Amino acid sequence: MSNERQKAELAEILDGFGEQMRLITRLQRERAALTASVTVRKRVTVTVNADGTVIETRFSSDIEDLDYSEIARAVTEAAQQAAAEVARRGRDIMAPVSQNRKRLPTLADLVPGMPDLSKELAIPEPPVVSTAPPKSPQRLDGYREGDANTDVAQSRRGGATDSGW
Repeated sequence: MSNERQKAELAEILDGFGEQMRLITRLQRERAALTASVTVRKRVTVTVNADGTVIETRFSSDIEDLDYSEIARAVTEAAQQAAAEVARRGRDIMAPVSQNRKRLPTLADLVPGMPDLSKELAIPEPPVVSTAPPKSPQRLDGYREGDANTDVAQSRRGGATDSGW
C-alpha cells in the first residue's frame, strides 16, 4: 500500500470521526431538551426531564376525590411512566450513534496484526434498576437477577406508603 493511499485513508477516517462527534453533539442537545408528561387517574400529571427527574407535578381540581395513599401511588406511577417514556425517546434519539459506530473500522482493521479488542472493551448492559419502594421485600432481599418484573408489579401494587406526613 502506498504512503499516499494510507494518508488518504487516514484523512477519511478522521473526517468520519469528526462527523460522528458533530452528530453526537447535536443528538445530545436534542436529548437534553426532552421532557415527558404522564397523567394518571385523570387527576395527577407528572413531567420529567431527559434524566427522568421530576420537574413538575400537577393535580386536577378534583384531586380531593382521592385519599392520600391513592394520590401518592398516582404520583409515583406517573413519575415512573414518564421516566420510562423519556428514556425510550432518548434511546431513539441516540440510536444513529450506535449505527454509525458499527460502520467504523476497528483498530485491527487499521493496523495489520493488531488484535481485535472490541469484545473485551464492550460495555456490559447495566442491570435493570428496581422501581420497588424502599423497605419493600425486593429492596430488603437485595437485587436478584430476573426481579425486574416483580419490581414493576410491586411498584404498581404498592409504590407509595403512608409515611405520616
